[in-house]
Amino acid sequence: MARDRFAPDFDPDCGDSALSSARQDIVIGRWQGLRELLRATGPDRTARGHRVRSLAQACAGSSTVETWLAAEPHSADALVLRAATETTRAFNVAIAAGRGVPIGPHRVDSAVLACLAAAEACPDDPTPWISLISVARLYPSGVRRRELARWWDELHRRDPHSMEGHVQVLHYYSARWHGTHGLMYDFARDAAGAAPAGCPLPVLVQYARVEEYRHALDTAGDSSTSVGPGRHWNHEGALGDVRRTWERWILGRAGSEVAPGELRDVNYLTHAACMAGAEEVAAPLLRMLGRRFTRTPWSYTGDPVRQIVRRRTQWASHP
Repeated sequence: MARDRFAPDFDPDCGDSALSSARQDIVIGRWQGLRELLRATGPDRTARGHRVRSLAQACAGSSTVETWLAAEPHSADALVLRAATETTRAFNVAIAAGRGVPIGPHRVDSAVLACLAAAEACPDDPTPWISLISVARLYPSGVRRRELARWWDELHRRDPHSMEGHVQVLHYYSARWHGTHGLMYDFARDAAGAAPAGCPLPVLVQYARVEEYRHALDTAGDSSTSVGPGRHWNHEGALGDVRRTWERWILGRAGSEVAPGELRDVNYLTHAACMAGAEEVAAPLLRMLGRRFTRTPWSYTGDPVRQIVRRRTQWASHP
């Protein structure tokens, strides 16, 4: 009974019913629903980014976005979605090839060109620049520092507090890709320090801690069991980071409702608070989430359902 009560709901659309409907259109090859959804999204950049990324995941295995472009070759929304879809396809090829195995440069070049075409067609939209920075990771040696800086400047000019944009740069700077732990943490802490109250950017530090842990697992090989998640999160430094993010982001934001585009970020902070044993932070976050969870980052430290059920059961009565 307790498991039923506290079991998480891993809705891939994070509770966005309009997005779920559009994704069903992709299954039957109907592109008009995608157009209607992106038109209706309006200027909300968090919602637009979330919807474009989710649609791209669904479009990657179909020709729906190409059909849309054939019907409306000058549609800015179609070009933006095509760029995100090409980026997703490139990552899918890389995942299938295996960690550390380079993929054909033409695949990455194709995604980059799609991103640049989308940026030209939709000059005020930060989304193509986010896709561009994301796919840059797939070049074996990354891209030139000057080029990455230029892309980042373009993104920052359009949306200086873009959470997804910052996450993609953080991934690029991580030791798992083209940087170091120090470079990654410096970027995360600088962004967190400059963020206004109520902005989610302080949670970048929790993203960085997950990236560090994943790198430790990657490099441990057969000794991965010796990489203890408890030691990684449950210490004064990690606990202090959790409390600072809670105070600067959650306590500074308006209301307790979690929008679909924020759900993954709230999960990162909740996961970190649970791993650090910060009950005074984790318990209210778990209440905010209800049953709405994302599989990551929980899946990096064990079975997501077991972890979430255990913590919700443990702290259900916390005031």
